[in-house]
Amino acid sequence: MSIRAIVAVEPGGPEVLKLAEVPDPVAGPGEILVEAAATGVNFIETYQRSGLYPVSFPFTPGAEGAGRVLAVGDGVAGHAVGDFVATAEARATYAERFVVAAEGAVRVPDGIAPEIAAAIPLQGLTAHYLANSAAHPEPGETVLVHAGAGGVGLLLTQLLAARGVRVITTVSSESKRELSLAAGAATVLDYPGFPERVRELTDGEGVAVAYDGVGRATFDGSLDSLRVRGELVLFGGASGPVPPFDLQRLNSGGSLSVTRPTLTHFLRDAEERAWRYGELFAAIEAGTLDVRVGATFPLAEAAAAQTALEGRATTGKVLLTP
Repeated sequence: MSIRAIVAVEPGGPEVLKLAEVPDPVAGPGEILVEAAATGVNFIETYQRSGLYPVSFPFTPGAEGAGRVLAVGDGVAGHAVGDFVATAEARATYAERFVVAAEGAVRVPDGIAPEIAAAIPLQGLTAHYLANSAAHPEPGETVLVHAGAGGVGLLLTQLLAARGVRVITTVSSESKRELSLAAGAATVLDYPGFPERVRELTDGEGVAVAYDGVGRATFDGSLDSLRVRGELVLFGGASGPVPPFDLQRLNSGGSLSVTRPTLTHFLRDAEERAWRYGELFAAIEAGTLDVRVGATFPLAEAAAAQTALEGRATTGKVLLTP
């Protein structure tokens, strides 16, 4: 048997993503086979497709998705055929079916829609570890969140604002400004001149934390926006990787700190995974966390989905549906 999947046979632009027939995946020991209801599209897949992050070709992108369990492999406990699950830890999810290690998938509460279940794992878990673990802003402190209308930005703003943190965001358009304000941002800035505006808004002090998923275009300004002993959390590079810089700048800037976290290191065991998913699902069910699906594309149009993502033409989450 075979299924439809997106395959790139060589690195390149979005045009290398082609719909193809591939062998039906099989759940091995400790794994589950999932029929995809929706698949998340994320920047990391554009880096892999382009060759910036090394992968083996032919390559089917995707680590995030949600769907119904079709089969369980030997030794699997806690999952059964028919369960609806979500994950950010699968492989080759740009497909009608995908396989994931059982420990990397969680059962989705019945009240959460399939599209929301697929939209929350990677960006939701990222927002959760950024807010709670990569840095520790306190109520009353001020932080800077770049790309405030993006998938992570909208969720991170909501999580931080709910605990009393003052959030300043950056966006690239008026429509994105409105979305960021609705998520709880205290002030929304344009990118040009943002370090100076941050200083003005903090009476010259700067922010406690700058959350930067943009990278090259904003990194220097993020450092310039920090208060003494402030923290820069660099969690992505939508504008490109940050070039090497002189560590003495952290000294002269006010004993600053820079960290470059990644989600995998904040999902170390079942307890940590359950904590993060549990808090996110509970907030969604309570209506205190709004998960925005900004665009949905058919699986066959994966190239268009990645083009829209790379062109900053989207807000919230981008999904593929079979």
